[in-house]
Amino acid sequence: MNTDFSAIKVTLASNGVIAYPTEAVFGLGCDPRSDVALSRILDIKGREAHKGFILIAASQTQLAPYIKPIPPDWQSQLDAAWPGPVTFVVPAAAGTSSLLTGGRNTLAVRVSNHPDVVALCNGIDHALVSTSANRSGHPPLRSTDDIKRVFGAEIDQIHDGHVGSLASPTRIIDLQSGKQLRP
Repeated sequence: MNTDFSAIKVTLASNGVIAYPTEAVFGLGCDPRSDVALSRILDIKGREAHKGFILIAASQTQLAPYIKPIPPDWQSQLDAAWPGPVTFVVPAAAGTSSLLTGGRNTLAVRVSNHPDVVALCNGIDHALVSTSANRSGHPPLRSTDDIKRVFGAEIDQIHDGHVGSLASPTRIIDLQSGKQLRP
């Protein structure tokens, strides 16, 4: 994919919210450093702030500013699953926005292997907030037409592409306990 990501970079730098394809559904995203944009996503979705968000990235390096260093015995679990469609809850770095963490000391993160996500995160040079594109309590959306119909002008930009083949959003696993939080 040879996409010019300059327009998306400008949108994100201006506290914008974008929609983009992920492994199973379209996601809503923003710059994880922007509490203004995070608040916009909460408002757009009608989502409660205590739920927090997932950060999605093309590499573990892009997640490093938001998470504490991973102990070697935990790192092997990440290496076995990533890149891939598994989200892990890990200890959040000091100073990570409470809007990202939902007020917890942990953060949900994923290194994706979805080609559109990888190209997008590499194109903007950082991790991206990822939450399903839907109004809270409604099914996630899987097409740009549905994004336009449901959200209209509330979304600043749509990164077109195709969702992956997963039937439902990615599994979420607590890295420390090994407990699966979402099937």
